[in-house]
Amino acid sequence: MKGVFVCLVLMLALSCSDSSLNNSNSKSIDKKIMKSNFELSLAQANKLSTLPIKCIQTEYPNKLGQVLGTVNDLESPKALHPAFYGCFDWHSAVHGHWSLVKLLKEYANLDNADQIREMLTENMTAENISIEVAYFKKKYNKSYERTYGWAWLLKLAVELETWDDPLAKKLNANLMPLTELIAQKYIDFLPNLRYPIRAGTHSNTGFGLAFAWDYAVLKNNKQLQAVIRDKAKEFYLNDANCPLTWEPSGTDFLSPCLEEIDIMRRVLSKVAFKEWVSNFMPTLESSQFSMAVGEVLDRTDGHFVHLDGLNLSRAWVMYGLANQYEEYNHLIALADKHIEYSLPLLFDGNYEGEHWLASFAIYALSQSN
Repeated sequence: MKGVFVCLVLMLALSCSDSSLNNSNSKSIDKKIMKSNFELSLAQANKLSTLPIKCIQTEYPNKLGQVLGTVNDLESPKALHPAFYGCFDWHSAVHGHWSLVKLLKEYANLDNADQIREMLTENMTAENISIEVAYFKKKYNKSYERTYGWAWLLKLAVELETWDDPLAKKLNANLMPLTELIAQKYIDFLPNLRYPIRAGTHSNTGFGLAFAWDYAVLKNNKQLQAVIRDKAKEFYLNDANCPLTWEPSGTDFLSPCLEEIDIMRRVLSKVAFKEWVSNFMPTLESSQFSMAVGEVLDRTDGHFVHLDGLNLSRAWVMYGLANQYEEYNHLIALADKHIEYSLPLLFDGNYEGEHWLASFAIYALSQSN
């Protein structure tokens, strides 16, 4: 009955089909073949693509997060960031571009594929990227978008690097100066970060390390891998009994506890990770492990709607862990509950959520199988 209800709800929001949602009652209880009720289908991809399309070339409203060095720094968002000026802020513009690249890569026959290609080509020119690079090199911009925006920029680079398409090759070449700059900024910054930032928002260190790790592995960047691995171990290896009952805070879109797990599962061997996580979150391997979804009471408030992002980011961590180690397959059903709560509500007409939540949904769904 639950599966039918889920499908009925998602049909309204994402035009769900039998191929994208399976009746949960037919799912085997054998954890070795447990599957999510959710996947990134063509119908979902078409619907989700409309949100970044709507915002990556929408300049206002805009939150620059800018430090003014002189009066000459007072320019429009598009003048300051000709590649990533839309979607309300720089990092949302970056992962809006990631979303469109990801969807095109998975589904070349998207309804609006031609429009997406045109928009990506217009925004991510070599000239525009050179202006973005210059912005990061200005005196007062050393910490700009550190590390949330940095992480998504490297995730965008990963998606382009692994997409066998002439447009991807061109865009990746254009983006390369900024990609290499951000990778070096990680290498320069992390040795001086004495303590981790355990917030549930942009500055969370675990999140910033996880996406950067994926880029470092893909590019075989041993220096970046080493600094990430060393810092993750320094920050988190001795952590125990993460206070999960303290989560979520009122405006979280990342789980401080789960983000630690997400980076540690990447950098530790299976044996080392199992030993670490048994101390860090002793109940995680229990089939009774549970977390209540983050509830949003006012989706017109841009901070409250962060909790929809929390549900989606929690889901991608749980899916990722279950995909890596079958001992955690029971987390798939819990991840599905988090997706079920927030996914149908992305298209509520409020720009506060629409300018960024599609990226979180796409990434979560991409990790679900």
